[in-house]
Amino acid sequence: MAKISRVGELSVYRKLVDLHLEVHDMTLAFPKFEMYELGSQVRRSSNSAPANVAEGFNNRHINIYIERISVALGEIRETQHHLMVAYRKKYIPSQTYRQKVGEYNECSKMLRAIERSLDGQR
Repeated sequence: MAKISRVGELSVYRKLVDLHLEVHDMTLAFPKFEMYELGSQVRRSSNSAPANVAEGFNNRHINIYIERISVALGEIRETQHHLMVAYRKKYIPSQTYRQKVGEYNECSKMLRAIERSLDGQR
């Protein structure tokens, strides 16, 4: 197996970036008064997840990488919360909500696998 040398080679990172872009576009259809409230919050948390993966990637201190993965997992949970609120406020349809939550759950599993692998290297 080839060693991953750039964060962009991580499939979970690419998936989180794609999800952020999709969520960002979705929030542009929120009511105008939510643009700087819920819209801004979900945009920031969805962007923070891949940003934290990038920040920790390949850090020579494994504990820092694991910490950034933990923060990214927290940002995923926050994004899922904001999506749930948007769904309950009827800003996004049920199918879209379920799909995005499922995709974020998949990313969480991928990050947990990286976390376990790094834990074994300590």
